[in-house]
Amino acid sequence: MGEKAVPSPRRRRVKRSCPSCGPELGVEEKKGRGNPISVQLFPPELVEHIISFLPVRDLVALGQTCRYFHKVCDAEGVWRCICRRLCPRFREQGSGVRPWKRAAILNYTKGLYFQAFGGRRRCLSKSVAPLLAHGYRRFLPTKDHIFILDYVGTLFFLKNALVSSTLGQIQWKRACRYVVLCRGAKDFASDPRCDTVYRKYLYVLATREQPGVLGTTGSRACDCVEVYLQSSGQRVFKMTFHHSMSFKQIVLVGQETQRALLLLTEEGKIYSLVVNETQLDQPRSYTVQLALRKVSCCLPHLSVACMASNQSSTLYITDQGGVYFEVHTPGVYRDLFGTLQAFDPLDQQMPLALSLPAKILFCALGYNHVGLVDEFGRIFMQGNNRYGQLGTGDKMDRGEPTQVHYLQRPVALWCGLNHSLVLSQGSDFSKELLGCGCGAGGRLPGWPKGSASFVKLDIKVPLCACSLCSTRECLYMLSSHDIEHHPAYRDLPASRVVGNPEPSLGAGTPGEVAWACEEYLSQIHSCSTLQDRMEKMKEIVGWMPLTAAQKDFFWEALDMLQRAAGAVDPGSPTPES
Repeated sequence: MGEKAVPSPRRRRVKRSCPSCGPELGVEEKKGRGNPISVQLFPPELVEHIISFLPVRDLVALGQTCRYFHKVCDAEGVWRCICRRLCPRFREQGSGVRPWKRAAILNYTKGLYFQAFGGRRRCLSKSVAPLLAHGYRRFLPTKDHIFILDYVGTLFFLKNALVSSTLGQIQWKRACRYVVLCRGAKDFASDPRCDTVYRKYLYVLATREQPGVLGTTGSRACDCVEVYLQSSGQRVFKMTFHHSMSFKQIVLVGQETQRALLLLTEEGKIYSLVVNETQLDQPRSYTVQLALRKVSCCLPHLSVACMASNQSSTLYITDQGGVYFEVHTPGVYRDLFGTLQAFDPLDQQMPLALSLPAKILFCALGYNHVGLVDEFGRIFMQGNNRYGQLGTGDKMDRGEPTQVHYLQRPVALWCGLNHSLVLSQGSDFSKELLGCGCGAGGRLPGWPKGSASFVKLDIKVPLCACSLCSTRECLYMLSSHDIEHHPAYRDLPASRVVGNPEPSLGAGTPGEVAWACEEYLSQIHSCSTLQDRMEKMKEIVGWMPLTAAQKDFFWEALDMLQRAAGAVDPGSPTPES
């Protein structure tokens, strides 16, 4: 008798489907085996417990495979286990609709990155991550160190120190050690100038329990301002307010001898008081007067949502999106508005309203220029443009808000002494850093000569970067993702879309596009050398409506041509076309 034919294992066909429902077996497989095992047969608690050991990146990827795993991976029990693994000391349930998921993602994405402008090693580095920190909400670099505020009100003091490298050498490292400065903090501020050498003191707005008055029991929570030395973290001064007053933001303005502290209440009113910083380290007690700021006295119907300041001006954004300015020196006033017609040196606190087409969401205030972002994601720049820090493609000052048409929906905006930075996000959620203005000292990596238009900087941006800051020595980026902070931008109605006053290669009629091309060709032709023409062409690429990959391609190609031309004969004159 012949042997019975056995089907080859290679011929067994298995149709794979959703992992939660098990595989679909072929006919031969179904005859030889029983019902397939499905993940849904396991207790949900067991599945959640197993999944909770996955890394966050793999957990998110698994949740995108099917509806069953999406539901399991999104369960609060899974995120509670992940949160406790990422932050073992965080035991209390956070706030929000999804408290454990929010807390886990805040702690997973938290990070402070920096890139030094000088030295041989120019790459992105990461600071030490405090284990006690519950996400990162704000940060501020000072003269010697960095301060970070988390989402539960703990203020951390990140110190620079001498450490031993892997080769046994002693080297200076930024933000490599940390201590807790204080708890219960709401906000903090320091000298508003861009140069961190002036930031000697740190002003912390906090809530403290105060003992009750005579004849009463218990204690009351009162807001206070505590002043610390940035070099050592030692507290040198404290002022406590009445328990009926509750504040949410603090900014500084003015010189050291007449430092004005502006405090924003929960109701949207501005109070101010003046201190002398040169006497803060003297052991004495005195009373300061808290007064209502003129913007709240003259416009009592307005509710201020947030403030921004520099040494000689203050900007207020109301809850309705209006913008009001206080300018205290004639030089800055002339730079911002192009005239001194309405400046009154005897009444420097009088608020001046800016005329804007839509509601403003946030702003960035430099020394003599300002950037504004409205509810449709449009960027408006105003002020001094000597170095091209407005990003308008030229170096003409603007006395009123001027739209930068080729940039929209930024993640963050920062204005410095004579340059500006924009953190933008692409359609694939990748982020890139754009800059314009003066490039001296390496402050615009990859563009040492600067640029009058926003160009992509040679720096790797973290995926969850949300804010940035630049000093004379270093560029800082804060990474943090809050799932309850949804994009607030709206789509611009078709009736409000206006023509582009600047030359545009991607919008308008064919005649307008042809005019823009001729305008740019004339600008290139006016350049005297090949190097200048290459730089001008890079700026024009930044204006063109291209994708990030296409812009990178053109910029890299232009860099290659520029290097090749310089290697052949850097000193020869460029032939005219």
